Amino acid sequence: MDLVLATAGQMVRTAGRLSPRWGAALALPLFAHVARPRPVHPDDRSTMEVARRSAIRIPGVDRRGVDLAVYEWGHGTNLVVLAHGWNGRASQFATLVRELVSDGWHVVAFDAPAHGESDGRGTYLVDWIDALAALQRSHGRIHSVIGHSFGGLATLVAIAEGVQADRVVTIAAPGDADLLLAQFRTMLGYDERTSAALRERFAARYFPGESDPFARLSPLRRALPPSMPLLAVHDEGDRIVPFGELARIAAAQPTARTVTTRGFGHNLVLTADPVLDAIVAFVGERSTILQPHTVRAAN
Repeated sequence: MDLVLATAGQMVRTAGRLSPRWGAALALPLFAHVARPRPVHPDDRSTMEVARRSAIRIPGVDRRGVDLAVYEWGHGTNLVVLAHGWNGRASQFATLVRELVSDGWHVVAFDAPAHGESDGRGTYLVDWIDALAALQRSHGRIHSVIGHSFGGLATLVAIAEGVQADRVVTIAAPGDADLLLAQFRTMLGYDERTSAALRERFAARYFPGESDPFARLSPLRRALPPSMPLLAVHDEGDRIVPFGELARIAAAQPTARTVTTRGFGHNLVLTADPVLDAIVAFVGERSTILQPHTVRAAN
């Protein structure tokens, strides 16, 4: 834990002992805080440089409007949309973009608010959902949505909310928003009373008027349409999103097929050849990968 995080945790814990509501008030901005955008990896620059660039506008968490950077490769009506994770950016999909475009797919990705080249200072799940809905409005029906980590959770929720797609792929995705709040509590170390107050404040801030927003944000309680093909990928050694989330997602979705990896972790899985092959095959509706299997990183 770095010094800034340790200091923040101490402040939240101290305030929470005096009043759980005070602790929650300090914690909520930290929950929506995004670190400085990660740089584009040198291996990904050439792919990003040839992208056709545009922007979409979504309401944003403060509902004042925010412009998102959008990247586009390939052509045609067979659209694949990519959704990166928290503290990620669209460029992380560069290797997958090259694979998909070489197979003839039209690919679109975006940087969420406060990520990559997009505007904004804070964000939450609603922004990913709004971005996917906006891309559908501008491009029409989506063939496949592929989401990594937080973007995978957002993808599942967006489909349940009405975004139309033929296929869904999640990579290292959490099963619901409750996990994220639990991880945040562990990271800052505040008590149960402050945790309960934060849940209430979170619901009032991001979902005013909703009696149970956590049901809305849970693919475990709001499964995809029964006929929706889903491919779920997760690495056994993932240190960011627990590997057990794969089983929770698959259990909630009868059509799910899983790919388990070993040795790639949370982010390298995006560039692992066996995973790329499985995703491209699944998106192309090839039946050969429609069985659960495990792939391992080379030594």
